[in-house]
Amino acid sequence: MIFVRVSNQTRTMKRVKYLFPAVLLVAGLISCQRIVSLPNEPRVEYTSFAVFDTTDILGNSYKGGRLKFYFEDGDGDLGLPQPSGEEGSDTINLYLTLYKKSNGSMIPATPGDILFTKGYRIPYIDRPGQNKILRGTIAVSFLYQFYNTDDSTIIKYNFYVRDRADNVSNTETTPEISVSVNGTY
Repeated sequence: MIFVRVSNQTRTMKRVKYLFPAVLLVAGLISCQRIVSLPNEPRVEYTSFAVFDTTDILGNSYKGGRLKFYFEDGDGDLGLPQPSGEEGSDTINLYLTLYKKSNGSMIPATPGDILFTKGYRIPYIDRPGQNKILRGTIAVSFLYQFYNTDDSTIIKYNFYVRDRADNVSNTETTPEISVSVNGTY
């Protein structure tokens, strides 16, 4: 009768011999995920609007608002470079339409309205690598400097974005917002 003694080290080596390729196979399968593709047109999705009290550096009290929204852009060309100062250079790529409630109806605010804003500039965003898809959340803050604390103004915003290739996103709408009541809408 012959006895063969297998050491613990030999058993461990046999386990590693089979375990190592299995781990590599699983890691390879996980890393070979299909590349996600999105349309070249950006997409926005309303997240929230918060109304809050704030003060400036001189101690003046104001009402503030913060619009948050999610965005996606399939070709990653959202955002504008610093304005060149040339005639016709784009400075706005987030467009807003303010509506105010008057006699029970929401009507667009005019450029002379103290709460009126046309839009904002989303700064240049560039994602290195092959996958250029951009996704994220943007927050835009508003100051309502001439707001009357006894006012019961109800507003809402429609908004959309435009990328550098002039692709326009869908338009999203906030719910009706009471500027006099702090909270999240």
